[in-house]
Amino acid sequence: MTRLVALALAAAILAPAAALANYWVYCDSGRIAVESRDPDQMRIARGSSFCQMGPKFDYRSDAENFARRNFSSIGASCSCR
Repeated sequence: MTRLVALALAAAILAPAAALANYWVYCDSGRIAVESRDPDQMRIARGSSFCQMGPKFDYRSDAENFARRNFSSIGASCSCR
C-alpha cells in the first residue's frame, strides 16, 4: 500500500512538469527545425540566423506535424526573407 501511495505521489508531481514544455517551428540556418527554445533563447543561441515559422505548440508532435503539413518536412530548406 505504501508503494502505491508513493507511485501516485510521484505521478502527481511529475505530470504537471510535462505540460510546461513548449515547442516552436523555426527556419534555422536555412532548414526547418522544431525546438523547445523560445524565441528569446534562440536569439541568444543563434543570433539572427533564424526566424519563427509558426505559433507556439504545447506538444512536440503537434509542432512536427505543423512543419510537415506546411513545409513538407523537418529539415526542409527555408528562408527568413
